[in-house]
Amino acid sequence: MEEQQVIRLSGVKLTREHFQLGPLNLNVPQGYITAIVGPNGSGKSTTFRMLLGLVQPDDGEIEVLGQAVKPGLGVDYKQQIGYLEENAPSHDHGLRAKDKTAFARHWYPGWDVNRYRELLHLFGVDDGLKLGKMSKGMRRKYELAMAIAHDPELLLLDEPSSGLDPLAWRKMIDVLHRHMERGDRTILMASHIVEEVKRLADFIVFMIHGQVMGIYEKDELFSSWHCLYVQVPDANIPWEEMPGYSSKEKTGSNTVKLMTSAAQQSEVWLQERNIVIQGRQPLELDEILAELMAQRALHSASRTKGV
Repeated sequence: MEEQQVIRLSGVKLTREHFQLGPLNLNVPQGYITAIVGPNGSGKSTTFRMLLGLVQPDDGEIEVLGQAVKPGLGVDYKQQIGYLEENAPSHDHGLRAKDKTAFARHWYPGWDVNRYRELLHLFGVDDGLKLGKMSKGMRRKYELAMAIAHDPELLLLDEPSSGLDPLAWRKMIDVLHRHMERGDRTILMASHIVEEVKRLADFIVFMIHGQVMGIYEKDELFSSWHCLYVQVPDANIPWEEMPGYSSKEKTGSNTVKLMTSAAQQSEVWLQERNIVIQGRQPLELDEILAELMAQRALHSASRTKGV
């Protein structure tokens, strides 16, 4: 049975003076945690704001929870979404947390006060404090409790662990896993924390300089991207013809380090040419991102040179 898509981006473009986002084409499946990974300035936060209708694209179509995202969206749309933005707003620093909660809860028919109090207790948050007096970590934990307390179908989390200490981080991981237990909720998150992505994500989206480089099933991604150390019998080997070839680096007089996105096929290709594999190692998420960024830079340079 085909998976239901909670988010659909089709040909979405947004152009600003010093930045272009898109065209973005992306489908996010229901019932899973999808993580967007990329360097700062890649457009992750802007994409979240477009999904909420806070920023309008110049072109393309956005659909979330079966509704087209356009100006004038009703309140019922946002009632189905929980949003944790990267930086807490500053306009409400003078409010006590419980006063902000009292105002916000009236907009959400599904608000669960018991769940909210449970999360505050778990995270050790005093909602009698003014928001501007909270530490960055406490403010983050409060905002996370607010995002979850109305039991949203879709959670949008922009760098959710920013400011959290290791103990609070582990609690956050447990809270998000518990949120997903029902099976039909969805989380789309942006994170640069490798362990966070590995612990939470089912799917990984790479976004680099306003472009989506693909969406990958996490376990398949890590089993495919490997570093292979090989003994070189011949200096004239056409490495670029190897399946999944990404890059190479000479590490000795007769050894080469190969990066590949198709480990099994690469090993077969090497064995067919009697090239000895001396070692292999799966790549970490940041190493995969670095390879994709290098590929993109080479592709852009070759296009510019060809113009």
